[in-house]
Amino acid sequence: MATNLNLQSNKEDEDSRSQAAVFIYNTGNASPPLNFLPSPNNPPTPPFSSASSLLTFPPHHHCGDLKLEAAMVDVTKWPLFSLLSSEERAAVRQACVYGTSANEVIYTTHGNEVYAFGLNCSGCLGTGDSVSTIVPKKLDFLQGKKIASISYGSGPHVLLATEDGLLFAWGHNGYSQLGNGTTNPGLSAVAITTNLQNKNVTEVACGSHHSLALTHDGDVFAWGYNNSGQVGSGSTANQPYPRKVCGCLQGKTAVGITCGQTSSMALVDNGEVYGWGYNGNGQLGIGNNSNQLSPCRIATLQGLCIQQIVSGYGHCLALTDEGLLYAWGANTYGQLGTGNKNNQLSPVQIMADKERVVEIAACHSTHTSATKTQSGKVYMWGQCRGQLISLPHLTHFTSTDDVFACFATPSVMWRLVCMEHDDFMTVSEALRKEFDSPETADLKFSVDGKCIHVHKAVLKIRCEHFRSMFRSQWTEDQQEVIEISQFSYPVYRSFLQFLYTDSVDLPPEDAIGLLDLATSYCENHLKRLCQQIIKRGITVENAFTLLSAAIRYDAEDLEEFCFKFCVNHLTQVTQTEAFWQVDGAMLKEFISRASRSGAFKN
Repeated sequence: MATNLNLQSNKEDEDSRSQAAVFIYNTGNASPPLNFLPSPNNPPTPPFSSASSLLTFPPHHHCGDLKLEAAMVDVTKWPLFSLLSSEERAAVRQACVYGTSANEVIYTTHGNEVYAFGLNCSGCLGTGDSVSTIVPKKLDFLQGKKIASISYGSGPHVLLATEDGLLFAWGHNGYSQLGNGTTNPGLSAVAITTNLQNKNVTEVACGSHHSLALTHDGDVFAWGYNNSGQVGSGSTANQPYPRKVCGCLQGKTAVGITCGQTSSMALVDNGEVYGWGYNGNGQLGIGNNSNQLSPCRIATLQGLCIQQIVSGYGHCLALTDEGLLYAWGANTYGQLGTGNKNNQLSPVQIMADKERVVEIAACHSTHTSATKTQSGKVYMWGQCRGQLISLPHLTHFTSTDDVFACFATPSVMWRLVCMEHDDFMTVSEALRKEFDSPETADLKFSVDGKCIHVHKAVLKIRCEHFRSMFRSQWTEDQQEVIEISQFSYPVYRSFLQFLYTDSVDLPPEDAIGLLDLATSYCENHLKRLCQQIIKRGITVENAFTLLSAAIRYDAEDLEEFCFKFCVNHLTQVTQTEAFWQVDGAMLKEFISRASRSGAFKN
């Protein structure tokens, strides 16, 4: 879907962008309440996530994809990934969520297969059509290739550079932003080679409807929409093919590129920053708001060695090699972090009172900013889930990617993220793996003649019953094998496994025995889980058995649920074997209670 922007306006206007229909609702972790801001003093409790859902960003040099440490990203915070099975998520190696409403995703697997799914506005999935899909489709043209860089525009159009230096493009092409010399929609990916033959493309960047590519030799190429000079050609004529950006960049070696909606920036190897294109909000940082048709150096940064630059919709952030942070441009949403909403025509330092900054994050489709400091603290500001935050706000997040997943509008990925090393496991995954493992266990439970291998430390940490048991005055503390006769093997094994995994997988009938155990051990959370299993598995045949168990274990909510089910299916329930096997007192009580509820009225 093409977006119509008032590109010459001196005012940010996010609402002027056409929004695609919402493809999938933000739910769960991806949608914090609008009046809630995470902080170390007010953190939500996230669920354990499997290692298959954890991603980290790849190594890179100066812009966008700077590698600092193994900060993990839980991709399930982006709602689209909830459509994948755990097995499919385990196969993901790289991923990027993009689009006007963050409703498209492209990802690669460990087998170097590339898939895409989502709303597919303007054919931006590259699947050969414009049909939306919730089932991942393989992109055969990228078979066996590894993604080095990916970026997306507002149409959206997509640019992708492979690790072997090839450039592909697809999606919206109303302004020749695909660089193939036409304005025809790009439903399928095409290799862009004009003026790039024998050039090894290492990085790509997209504005709203224009494109940049950085080569291994440090040259910058630009093409597409050029009404404000964002292609850097010295004119405002649209550029249908990649064209080398010269002017002040001539003879310079660029090491990073980034785009605002209609502006372009380049970082060169000596730490200088150059900008060109639309400048109505001061996003070029040159001290005025005049558009620039060719690159112009940001003089205010003279004497500073810039290490990383990123662009938002109409603002920019720059990070020096000393960890100092500078911001300039549009500030309608507080995205500069200066404490007000005044635009800045030249770079100003922010977060001067904070510790060294090691990473900055922004995206041309949002008004959100984020940083990470040396100790791993993550700050965010700007437009955050509809709220205006004009000063950097300390969050509970461990990655800047989490800020964009949970608080940016749209909740896109601001960079390509890559899977953590294959041998990495989260704490929850490690515990899950070691349950009933003879190699590492230091204790065995014997139930019905079968052994279950566990770890004393885990049991003491997770359960008050075992904390009390493994004290010197208890005989069990000295035993290597503890006999259990009160509960069956499936029930006790499920209980111990729950302590390692926080989950229960039992049929309703066995869940009754686990409910008994949970009651005996005062495990209230486990008791609630058992009740949920029983409720979801109730049938006419087992309803009265489950009702009897609920009464026996004093589970009032479950008892009420089972009783109503029995009354609603009274004729069938009274014909089951379980109904006539209960003791007379309970049967009388049920009949009396059912009568009082009107079950026997004509």
